[in-house]
Amino acid sequence: MAILVNQNTKVIIQGITGKQGMFHAQKMLDYGVHVVGGVTPGRGGQKVCNVPVFDTVKEAKSATNCNASMILVPPPFVLDAAVEAIESGIELIVIITEHVPVHDGIKIKTLADNAKCNVIGPNTIGVISPGKGMVGIMPGYIYSEGNVGIISRSGTLTHEIASNLTFRGIGQSTCLGIGGDPVIGTGFVKALQLLRDDDETEAVIMIGEIGGAAEEQAAEYIKTSSYPKPVYAFIAGQNAPQGKRMGHAGAIVEKGSGTVESKIETLRQAGVNVVNRFDELLEIKIN
Repeated sequence: MAILVNQNTKVIIQGITGKQGMFHAQKMLDYGVHVVGGVTPGRGGQKVCNVPVFDTVKEAKSATNCNASMILVPPPFVLDAAVEAIESGIELIVIITEHVPVHDGIKIKTLADNAKCNVIGPNTIGVISPGKGMVGIMPGYIYSEGNVGIISRSGTLTHEIASNLTFRGIGQSTCLGIGGDPVIGTGFVKALQLLRDDDETEAVIMIGEIGGAAEEQAAEYIKTSSYPKPVYAFIAGQNAPQGKRMGHAGAIVEKGSGTVESKIETLRQAGVNVVNRFDELLEIKIN
């Protein structure tokens, strides 16, 4: 059992004719993903990586019966691309693009929630269930099949922990980059719920960072739901100065909120094993 993606996931790429679209289309095909089409307005009838290109998502959906889309278009066009995918009945939408305007992110999340569509991102590396499926831009070879679920606000740190776990012989069930923009579709709580119901996941790693209240919300869910699986966490940005954005648009501490200290304390009170150093995550214990 895998969450969000599996061997039967059929993916289209919105923006497939761009440089990044072509590159990652080939990488996903190499990993064994069923990339069944691409969408670029005005480019219908062409082929990229031997994959057909359509003018609209509606046409792609009708021709391929796709159920997932990866969006790789510039920030000003993400809203239109996402709305088109949602209205076409796509079940999973992964938005790789970063710095999507906040108001656009709010509109996307609202529409997706109403349509019961899973949106990952914006500003995400995507989602991978190693050996089963992937919709994203991660290097598949550093991930391996196993029983540890990873939920992370940082794509780079997801790669880092997964590759080191793999090196130590500890595989992963599903790795999900929830995204680093201020407004995202699927956050820690929803991801934790999905992993809770996944028979293959025996332990969960959360990689958080300064800014926002996502980690505190996760802690509240873990505490009130009597979460049945061990959860380990690391919060990045311990030395970040207040008021300065650090990489991600959502990683900013303002007026004392979103601090490392508040996140660590809240998570520990919920029973989460919060580590002080990133490499301590490699010592996790699986039930």
